[in-house]
Amino acid sequence: KIHDAWEKRSIIWLSGVRRVGKTFLCKSLQNIEYFDCELPRVRQALVDPEGFLRRVQGKQIILDEIHRLENPSELLKIAADHYPGIKVIATGSSTLEASKKFRDSLTGRKANIHLTPLLLHELKDFEGMDLEHRMLFGGLPPFFLEDTLPESEYQEWLSSYWAKDIQELFRLEKRFSFIKFTELVLAQSGAMFEASRFAAPCEVSRTTITNYLSVLESTYVAHIIRPFSSYAPTEIVSAPKVYGFDTGFVCHCRGWINLKREDLGPLWEHIVLNELVGKKGTVTINYWRDKQDHEIDFIISHRKTEPIAIECKWSSTHFEPRNLKAFRRHYPNGKNYVVTNDTDISYEKKFGEITVIFTSLESLTEELFS
Repeated sequence: KIHDAWEKRSIIWLSGVRRVGKTFLCKSLQNIEYFDCELPRVRQALVDPEGFLRRVQGKQIILDEIHRLENPSELLKIAADHYPGIKVIATGSSTLEASKKFRDSLTGRKANIHLTPLLLHELKDFEGMDLEHRMLFGGLPPFFLEDTLPESEYQEWLSSYWAKDIQELFRLEKRFSFIKFTELVLAQSGAMFEASRFAAPCEVSRTTITNYLSVLESTYVAHIIRPFSSYAPTEIVSAPKVYGFDTGFVCHCRGWINLKREDLGPLWEHIVLNELVGKKGTVTINYWRDKQDHEIDFIISHRKTEPIAIECKWSSTHFEPRNLKAFRRHYPNGKNYVVTNDTDISYEKKFGEITVIFTSLESLTEELFS
């Protein structure tokens, strides 16, 4: 993927949350010179961008944690415009557009690669680690690889996130309020979001809560899933649903140290979303809900296709077609999927006038994105 991206652009923006594996991936690449921008000597060498770029002319380089530089976008812009022979991977824990440090978003000059927590097919590389372990411990490699639940490390991660990402990129005040909000979002992951509900417990204004949510989205700690609608009076048209980035942190903030059977369905929904985010490309992920409380977990939409409805069920025996039927009364055309953990071979089943495809998560992503 990296070498394919370099065929089109000389700059790659490699993004993902802290400890998702960006540095490990970079250090595993061969014949590439690595620069850790957290080190003072590296930052000093990069004070003169052109002098530095002349020294690495024709090389492949990695600029890890590039947001630690004073003006990172200037360096990348000069490299893209004047030193196209240099292939650059720059890593960071946010979108380029998010931080005031990046005065230029490098539109048209960079390729984007985003690392998500562990995807389903990657579990096959780890013996003895099943999906329920992935759900409880999460998909960040250092957490996933633990034998016992690393409860204190989740809090250490949140502290590091505040100190190294939020303070460095956004310079927010009120650590208590922001961390409290982050923990509440993770604990209530998958619910519809109303900013005013968070203002009192976090001791800030509704406007500040809205800004906090934007920061969580920009740093990939929250996925904001907006409603799909044609603005019909019976549909929810504005309230988003907010999902935490990782099931391990969701479980931690809910106080779960063991999983019960009833926990698996909601966590499976998060696993499905992680796969969709990891592979979605240019498609949009929404949800759908009407005012009679019919709801579809995810709607995949693209300008050239009819809306694809996706329902997430831990077990195929738990599916009931009421919500899909309600959705298809508004949008009659498009495929309907029920993605389950217990379906090995995809099959179709009719429920009145609608046809539903029961499928595994692996088969779903292959069909949607291959």
